[in-house]
Amino acid sequence: MTEYRLVDQNPTAPLPASSTSTTVNPQVVGEFAPPPADQPRRRYAVAGTGHRAGMYVAALTGEHADVGEIVAWLDPNPARIDYYDNEAGRAGGGDAPARLPRYTPDRLERMIAEQRVETVIVTSVDRTHADMVDRSLRAGADVVVEKPLTTDAEGCRRIVRAVADTGNDLIMTFNYRYAPRNSTLRQVIASGVIGEITSVHFEWVLDTMHGADYFRRWHREKHNSGGLLVHKASHHFDLVNWWLDDIPERVYASAGLRFYGDANAAARGMGPRPERGTGAGADPFALDLRDDPRLEALYLQAEHHDGYRRDQDPFAPGITIEDNMSVLVDYRRGATLTYSLNAHSPWEGYRVSVNGTQGRAELSVVERGHIQLDDDGGVDLDPSALPGASAVDQVRPVEDRLVVQKHWNRAEDVAIPDGIGGHGGGDAILLKDIFRRDLRLHTDPLGRAAGYLDGVRAVAVGIAANESLRTAQPVSITDLQLGVCLEDRTAEHSRPAREGVPPGAAVSQRDTPSHQ
Repeated sequence: MTEYRLVDQNPTAPLPASSTSTTVNPQVVGEFAPPPADQPRRRYAVAGTGHRAGMYVAALTGEHADVGEIVAWLDPNPARIDYYDNEAGRAGGGDAPARLPRYTPDRLERMIAEQRVETVIVTSVDRTHADMVDRSLRAGADVVVEKPLTTDAEGCRRIVRAVADTGNDLIMTFNYRYAPRNSTLRQVIASGVIGEITSVHFEWVLDTMHGADYFRRWHREKHNSGGLLVHKASHHFDLVNWWLDDIPERVYASAGLRFYGDANAAARGMGPRPERGTGAGADPFALDLRDDPRLEALYLQAEHHDGYRRDQDPFAPGITIEDNMSVLVDYRRGATLTYSLNAHSPWEGYRVSVNGTQGRAELSVVERGHIQLDDDGGVDLDPSALPGASAVDQVRPVEDRLVVQKHWNRAEDVAIPDGIGGHGGGDAILLKDIFRRDLRLHTDPLGRAAGYLDGVRAVAVGIAANESLRTAQPVSITDLQLGVCLEDRTAEHSRPAREGVPPGAAVSQRDTPSHQ
C-alpha cells in the first residue's frame, strides 16, 4: 500500500500509519480541543424539519450537545416539528417532548430575534434555500446550509449579496469531501505524483431503489430541486472542483428522462401503476411509508397538514427532471471533466479516473452491489448513508479502491483509512468541523471545510448544464452572472467584519414557500 502527503507538508515528517478507525487517525478526523468550561453553548435553529434535518438534530442532542443546542424549530408542518421535538426530548433523557419554540417560515426573522439564534441550519426544500439563507444572514445569524446552495443564478446572486452586505458566515455541508476515500484522492492529486491534471472521467450510478426515490418526492419537479444536475451532482462537481483546486469555465450537457415517468412506463408496457407506494403491495418501485417508523411519522402522519406525499409512484405523471445525464466541463487550467449520472442502475457507486502528465489515478467505489429485496420488498433507500447497508455480493462486493499508476510503472494500491458512519465515512467528520471548528487545533491540510463560494462554484456547473439543456449549446459560466468572481480565492476570507449587530436586529415579515 502507498500513502501520499500533500506537497506543502514537511517532507521529512513521518507518514501516519493507515488505520481501521478514524478515531485514532487525526489526519482523517482532525484534532480538536475540549471546549472551555465557561464557554456558552452556541444557539442553533433548524429551518426545515424533513428527513435530512435528522443528522443535525442527532448531533446537537448527542455528541455535540456540549458545544451547541437547538433553541427553535421552523417549518410549516407541525407534525414534522413534533417528530423532532419528541426526539430532542428523548435525547435529553426524558419521555416528554423538548417543547422548543416553533415558528413558520414567515416568522424566520422573529425567531432569530426572540430566541437569540446564532446559527440557522437550513435543511428545507432546495428552492427555498436562497430565501432562507438571505433572510437569516440579514437578520444577524450565521448559516449552515445543506447542498445545494441554491437552484438558480438569481439564488446565487441573492446569497452573494447577503454575504457581502452582512459579513456573516455561511457553511456549506459538502460531506463527501470528508469521506476518506475522496480525501485520499485529493492527497494523491495534490502530491503531484501523477503530474498536471489533463482530464477527469467521473461516472456516478444510482440504483433502482435510491435513484427511484428522487422521482417519488418533491425533487421530481425541477423548479423545486434544479433537477439531479443541481441537487445530486452539486456534490460531485464540488468534489472535482476541490480535487483539482480549479475553476469550471464552460459546460455542455445532454440529458433526458428515459426510464422513469408515465411515458416510459407506458412504452415498456408496465400497465396501470399505483398512485402511491404505501399500500401498493409487492412492487419493487413502491415505497411503503409504514415500513419505516421515521418516514411514517415525518410524512404519512403529516400529510393532512399540507397534502405532501413522500411516496409518489416514480412512473406517475408530472416529472420534470432527467434520469440520464452527461456533462462536459472545461476548467480554467486546461483540464476537462466528462461526467455522467444514471438514476436506474442495478448497483450503486461511482468511478473516477484522473489523468495527469505523469500517470493516472483511479477511484472505484461500490456502495451497494445489488438490491436484495426481502419478502416485503424492503431495502435501504440510500446505501451511502449507512455503513454496511448491502448484503455480501461475491461479484460486486461493497468496497472502495484507489489505484495509482505512473508512466512506465506498475499500478499501486493506495491505502484508504476507514471513515465514521454514513456517506462514505464523511458525515461524522463533517459534523465535527461544523460544530467544533473553533476548537480545531491545526489547519486542515486538505481544506475540506466549504463556504459560500464553494457552494456557488458547485451549483454553477449544474445551473449551466440546465441552461445547456435548454439551449442545446455550450454555456460559459461567466455568462450566468452569478454575482461573484469564481476564481477569487480570497473572497471568503475578505468579507467585511461584523459591526456588533445583534441577532435579529433587522426584523421583517415575509412569506416563504413551504418546506417539505
